[in-house]
Amino acid sequence: MPPRTSAPSPGRRPLVVTGDGDLLDDLLRLAAASGTEVELASDPAAARTRWLPAPLVLVGVDQAQPCLRARLPHRPRLVLVGQTGQLDPGWQIAELIGAEHVAILPAAEPWLVDRFAEHGTDRPVAAARIVAVIGGRGGAGASILAGGLAVTAARARLRTLLVDADPLGGGLDLVLGWEQMDGFRWPALTGADGRVDAPALVRSLPREGDLVLLSWDRGDLLPLPAPAMAATLDAARRGRDFVAVDLPRQLDDAAVVALQAADRAYVVVPAELRATAAAARVAASAAPHCADLSVIVRGPAPGRLRADEVARALNLPLAGTLRPEPAITRGLERGEAPTATGRGPLATLCQRIVAEVTGTATAGAA
Repeated sequence: MPPRTSAPSPGRRPLVVTGDGDLLDDLLRLAAASGTEVELASDPAAARTRWLPAPLVLVGVDQAQPCLRARLPHRPRLVLVGQTGQLDPGWQIAELIGAEHVAILPAAEPWLVDRFAEHGTDRPVAAARIVAVIGGRGGAGASILAGGLAVTAARARLRTLLVDADPLGGGLDLVLGWEQMDGFRWPALTGADGRVDAPALVRSLPREGDLVLLSWDRGDLLPLPAPAMAATLDAARRGRDFVAVDLPRQLDDAAVVALQAADRAYVVVPAELRATAAAARVAASAAPHCADLSVIVRGPAPGRLRADEVARALNLPLAGTLRPEPAITRGLERGEAPTATGRGPLATLCQRIVAEVTGTATAGAA
């Protein structure tokens, strides 16, 4: 019997979602035959944080309805698996959960061995790291932090994508001073629901050097479908090194997809009592979707509320603090991107975060 393992690895492993012991034994046997280790989840709750990062997901027929009820996002390379007789006449569920293939055992065993081998850990995996940023309250500075992280990563020669997931946020193109640059915005990509070609995505968006931006236009407010976000982040993992996502405080389905895909997420909270109270609600809604959530506290502190007190109130690790930088606000009005000079408290914090997340050195002060 091959060993049952759900331990994470440095690479991304195929994910098997089933509570059926017999089906699981068969799938582990096929994975072992291909020389591939897999991650296991018995239900959608256990699968949620690994659903999008996994290169391949196999869902047992026993978990098809639970996955549908859990509203897990559509993703590419999803296979519905069952034994002979289990899927008759339930093929409609495959379309509802977004499965690209239906595999019936034992007939599909050779095909599944090939799929395991194709997406196993012996193959190169995308190196992109995804960081999500969310404001604990309005005006907390999350968009500026997201922009600063993206600019810092690009200065470090990392191929970077900055994603604006907040349709009511005013536009990250304004944060970078890119509002006049040509290129697609979200409305042109909202129909994406499958595999997006990474080079084509990069070519279509506003870009400068290693930094590429996906933001909103100034047209009618449109919903951002979760499949479009999933397809975009899938392409980003394959074609970029670093992705920063600016999230809305009220999480929609697309924001949940981004949180689930993120390697780390940060809640930005001003050092104020009411801001901390508001951030507690934001953190509570975000925490179930991201395994690595921490807080960044921004000064000043009018009531002398300390950063560690804010973190303790939110029951989150403290990832850093920020001092006021009036020069950043003045620079934004002139179209100057945050951290572009590589100097100041925000730049220092962004350099540390990018280095920690990617394991690379970043460009410091000139």
